[in-house]
Amino acid sequence: MNVDKSLISGSTTMLLLNLLLEKDMYGYEMIDTLSQRSMNVFELKAGTLYPLLHQMEKENYLESYEKKVSNKTRKYYHLTTPGKQYLELKIKEWEIYANAISSMLRQGGEVHEF
Repeated sequence: MNVDKSLISGSTTMLLLNLLLEKDMYGYEMIDTLSQRSMNVFELKAGTLYPLLHQMEKENYLESYEKKVSNKTRKYYHLTTPGKQYLELKIKEWEIYANAISSMLRQGGEVHEF
């Protein structure tokens, strides 16, 4: 089932920061990991990912560094302390939002069946 892209766009930054909480990654690694873990719901294009990464770097949520791997130089991204704090805030906001949506979709304590 395809998911409306407007539903996805608001959570992309949070998901990327969450990936980087686990370990430093390079761009295409983030794209692949997000796609695999979400069963292809989150399929970012490089043209979407890199502007987001650059913006997060500008906001000091990320730092980047280059590392040579198998004769290729890759740009890795590292989550900073302000990035961790921002992620924590975004997760709390998401939980409030998701709970409110779930609450609105319930009728008499039951989720609507279609």
